[in-house]
Amino acid sequence: MAAYLSRLHHISLHVSNVDKVAHELVSRFQFNVFAARLTDRAKQLALRRGSAVFVVNERPSEAPRRLNERQDLNCLYGAHAHYPVDTVSNVCFEVEDVQRASAALRDRGLCEFLQPPTEVADDSGRVTFSIIRSPVGNVCHTLIDRSRYQGLFLPGFHQVRTDSETAGRSQCPITHFDHITYACPRSSTAHITRWYRDTFGFQRFFIDRNEDVDEGYVLNHNGIGLRLTAMEYWKCSESGITLPFKDEQEPDCKFVIAESLPQQGRNQVDTFLDQHRGAGIQHIGLYTEDIVRTAQTLSLSGVQFFSPPPAYYTEVGKQDEIVAAGHDPHALSQYGILLDTDIHTDTDSQRYLLQVFTKPIFREDTFFLELIERRGATGFGEGNIRALWRSVQAYMENEERHETERENKQSTPS
Repeated sequence: MAAYLSRLHHISLHVSNVDKVAHELVSRFQFNVFAARLTDRAKQLALRRGSAVFVVNERPSEAPRRLNERQDLNCLYGAHAHYPVDTVSNVCFEVEDVQRASAALRDRGLCEFLQPPTEVADDSGRVTFSIIRSPVGNVCHTLIDRSRYQGLFLPGFHQVRTDSETAGRSQCPITHFDHITYACPRSSTAHITRWYRDTFGFQRFFIDRNEDVDEGYVLNHNGIGLRLTAMEYWKCSESGITLPFKDEQEPDCKFVIAESLPQQGRNQVDTFLDQHRGAGIQHIGLYTEDIVRTAQTLSLSGVQFFSPPPAYYTEVGKQDEIVAAGHDPHALSQYGILLDTDIHTDTDSQRYLLQVFTKPIFREDTFFLELIERRGATGFGEGNIRALWRSVQAYMENEERHETERENKQSTPS
């Protein structure tokens, strides 16, 4: 039996400089620090915007020298984080019963446990958690039961009050995590989707109505070599789990697997695998109720966005499509926002979504964020996928060219 998930609780980043990354998320992306855990060996900061919660952990600069150091270096509720680059490596889920879920997974031999069921407590109650390794690079999953906990976040964390708790909220209406995208090696998708199906009961989500069941959604022409396969889990509202933050309805979060196809040469997925030293989380979609206002607010705070080719906004029919959806093409082009329409033939209703990618937030060209606004559309938009791909690809190629020029200058005798 699969270990069915109740909800996505938080996503953990493991970075060499916690304060720097947390400052970026607060000052530029308008997140709020609301809880912290500080010890002699660990620093963990919890930040939120709506129900989207990041926990930023300080990764050790070197591996533990003795086995008994392992737990000391671990961040609470996360696996040992010795990794050569900054990374997003833990997606934490709530489950109804950690002991039962862990026993079911162990009996079936479906996964490797990095931490067996463990109980922690403070004055606000008790929490049980376990950690398992996923089939995607360094990504692991913490399973957590906080039904007996009444505190703000988790045992071991203390509340942090900031003056910016409500500042800018109306200008930056980010509410939850919309999707998580993995960058994976070629021919690994089938194994990954089976693992999530058997382990957590994930179901296939079809990005396009004409998508092949086995092949996924494939773009393999005009310089784009990409395979996308999406999954989703049962919506949490059916489980009866109480949310840690009041007055919030539990959204659905999809998981997307991206792998490159060899026919079109090396691309941004290959770049991620090289710079990240393996498969991992490439980007996370943040849902916003008003993408134009959010992009404007973040841009003024210093966030940089990928821009599609200028011709995108002048393509035949695109301007009419944007106007028909009630948007101004010029306003969207200011921030590189893309719009894709999904017309449902059964109802003739027009549904659409808007998306934009940020530039990478780590030193390496690995992890970045996405803003997404949905107006009835549940997929990702074929036209948007192509335009986003080209905008990221152009940036990656430009960065590689600059890096080559820098290396050539350093190797040339003065």
